[in-house]
Amino acid sequence: MGKAIKTAIKIDFDKKPWEQAGIHNRWHPDIPFAATVKPGEVFHIQCFDWTGGQVANDDSADDIRNLDLNGCHFLSGPVGVDGAEVCVRTLQLRSLRGWLIITQPGDVLVVEIQDIQPFPDKPWGYTGVLDKEAGPSLLDAYYPEAIKAIWDFEGIFATSRHIPHVKFPGLIHPGILGTMPSAELLSKWNIREKDIHDHHVEIHSPLMVARLPQEKGTYAGNSIDPEKFAKVAKEGARTIPPREHGGNADIKNLSRGSKAYLPVFVKGAGLSVGDLHFSQGDGEISFCGAIEMAGVITLKCSIIKNGVKDFAMNTPMFLPGPVEAHYGPSRYLTFEGISVDENGKQHFLDAHIAFRQACLQLIEYFKQFGYSGEQIYLLLSSAPVQAHIASIVDIPNSCTTIGIPADIFDFDIMPREGKIEPMDMGSCAYTTTK
Repeated sequence: MGKAIKTAIKIDFDKKPWEQAGIHNRWHPDIPFAATVKPGEVFHIQCFDWTGGQVANDDSADDIRNLDLNGCHFLSGPVGVDGAEVCVRTLQLRSLRGWLIITQPGDVLVVEIQDIQPFPDKPWGYTGVLDKEAGPSLLDAYYPEAIKAIWDFEGIFATSRHIPHVKFPGLIHPGILGTMPSAELLSKWNIREKDIHDHHVEIHSPLMVARLPQEKGTYAGNSIDPEKFAKVAKEGARTIPPREHGGNADIKNLSRGSKAYLPVFVKGAGLSVGDLHFSQGDGEISFCGAIEMAGVITLKCSIIKNGVKDFAMNTPMFLPGPVEAHYGPSRYLTFEGISVDENGKQHFLDAHIAFRQACLQLIEYFKQFGYSGEQIYLLLSSAPVQAHIASIVDIPNSCTTIGIPADIFDFDIMPREGKIEPMDMGSCAYTTTK
């Protein structure tokens, strides 16, 4: 008979995230473990959405515009993985010796994602675009104001009243999965990110290139002592980018049945997870751009001793699971972009500009059916679209592609001769000042 699966971290929606144990929003080795599990043990972790519940299921984007980003992301963890497996070897006849396998720096933590589900009483999620001043997105020059779409979950499918005539299955995954950094690695992060931040300040760049440690909004669980909390608030790395430990990689194929191989930098690993997505397009181009949700993730961990050295590992690896929406290769309507910007300026092998051009081409194409640019921007971030780098060496242009499955629409989107009669596609959610 199977054992009941334990819940390593629970959350309470009647309390604020920063009032609860097992929640944090910075990376720092002094954040205490909120729970401990054994290698080979299956366990649940409950997660807030990345904002900690700041976004409502309504028809206004005021909440997206007013997001307090100082506290984001709200992660569940850290979870220690230690002392679980007892190995026994025969050293002499009738002589046995046992020892514990302890997770140490230099090991690899193998995280198997067994399941992810929304909470049964919260079968919905959202996709948003932040105000340009709040944070960058791929097309913020074109869509600088906050917008939102709400998605309803019907089993494995998602539909939206804000983007009609669309339905697709979710490829549920964690946007963030990572281990705690060592003090040395954290210092390296802070130095290099401050360098690029300061450089852009010196040249009066308008770009927001990094969010540095910030005491305001820091939360490190409710069991940390004041002295260590002050250190976390001063030094703790923000959770926005992916780094050597994993972090906010937003890999949509890291779904049910997949395995992540994460480098270990502290004793016990310190695994944290959050930013759950019901679905996401490659690139999550609108930043708040997957179908964000609260939910429960089911994991099982194991340890590969000395794996970092043995695998010559600088960053994580992962093995996709068997679960994915299957659309035939001939059913992806695919758009190309090159390293020539919208003003006709040539750039050298710039994949970022090439990808932006591919997205803009797709958006313009779908406007003929009656959708707004904002609706398709939200859709590209949330639907199972596929993006690829087609070429990265053919000077002077990189070439990227973005493909959208024709079968997520309930009407024919294929190119054809003759004028298309636009349909009434409603509207995404705008702010009340729009």
